[in-house]
Amino acid sequence: MRLLLVEDEPTLNLQIATALRAEGYLVETVTQGQDALHLGLEEMFAAAVLDLGLPGLDGLSVLKRWRAHERSLPVLILTARGNWHERVAGIDAGADDYLAKPFHMEELLARLRALIRRSAGQADNFLRCGELRLNLQNHQVFLATQEITLTHHEFLLLACLLRHPGQVVTRSVLNEQIYPLDNERDSNTIEVFIGRLRKKLPEGWIETQRGFGYRLRAPNLPSTSSKTP
Repeated sequence: MRLLLVEDEPTLNLQIATALRAEGYLVETVTQGQDALHLGLEEMFAAAVLDLGLPGLDGLSVLKRWRAHERSLPVLILTARGNWHERVAGIDAGADDYLAKPFHMEELLARLRALIRRSAGQADNFLRCGELRLNLQNHQVFLATQEITLTHHEFLLLACLLRHPGQVVTRSVLNEQIYPLDNERDSNTIEVFIGRLRKKLPEGWIETQRGFGYRLRAPNLPSTSSKTP
């Protein structure tokens, strides 16, 4: 799952990024508001952690421009503890939650999980499709009562498909969710991971939409189009 971290203080940036990566997230970090604005408009993220006190283009302006362009990614803003007016302005500008500095890293992680759950219409830490369940907190995957062991990239890929059950997810979106921006992206690698997932799931769960991407569908749910090899 891909997150955007916008924090100009180097030590805090590194601490948050390290904690997020330890939880299995793919993290893109920037320190400038202009870079954050560009990435938020051009790339797909599951959520963003956005410091409001940025030099140059401040975080509040970044957030307002994201929302003006109808970018609906969940945003957790970071503010100085005493700046209650920043928190109010951030919420009014479209932030989904806020956290005052200094904070406990466990609280930041918990708030992010809650934001991501709400954005997917979930009430808990699970993504579901039929009898398939993926736990975002402990990275376990179950089909009914049987646990399925996945590699890190397989988990990220399946989580992306589970966020859009029954919908076609393009190869470019899948690439964005499992590879950092500075990595070379090869669509053939996605096909390899899809092949591995198909071997670990019952036949028929992952459909190919030729020329577009892939769809996750529980076999007992209706399909919107025929399967292609």
